[in-house]
Amino acid sequence: MSRLPPLLLLCLLPFASAAAEADKPSRADLQRVLERHGRSVVHVKGPRNAGPGVFVGSAGQVLTSVTPVGASFTGLNAATVEHDGKTLPARVVMASQDLQVAVLAAPDGAYPAAPVKVLRDGDSLDGRWLVGVLPAKKGQPARPVPARARAAQPPFYDVPLALPAGSPVFDAEGRLVAVVVKKHRRGCRVLPLSAVKVELASVDMP
Repeated sequence: MSRLPPLLLLCLLPFASAAAEADKPSRADLQRVLERHGRSVVHVKGPRNAGPGVFVGSAGQVLTSVTPVGASFTGLNAATVEHDGKTLPARVVMASQDLQVAVLAAPDGAYPAAPVKVLRDGDSLDGRWLVGVLPAKKGQPARPVPARARAAQPPFYDVPLALPAGSPVFDAEGRLVAVVVKKHRRGCRVLPLSAVKVELASVDMP
């Protein structure tokens, strides 16, 4: 196999770097994610724990980590969802220990669901820019931060962002593409919505 001359390689490197940066979410993209995050994210409290979740259906379906609830609570009103200053009862529609996610159903109503993007068969998040919203801290508001996803043990991906389990992860267009299932020392592990869709295929949604 022929090799490119070192000088030519040096000339190509800036172009490769520029192409990668061209795909990086813009300031406007980050602002759009922040606005959608603020509208659609809720606080979930279950019998085991509590954490963030996100509306994925306008009828009140909430996607979160399995941490607040477990498989034994499926079908029960075993959680609450805090949204818009109200605490709402929520039924556990699905809780998967293997995928580490749960889907809850708030009471019938109209909710600000995040727009979603489900990967097609054969698509991957590996190498793609994603956006997570880092939680607010003392003196600092919540802020959107871009990072590249890397393939982990299928169907999971790793993202170098310090996000708590249950947090939504968006693409550059502000569409929900994955949910955080756990934190680790290099960031967090996320599950794409396509895997959640497969799991829900045999479950009756409210």
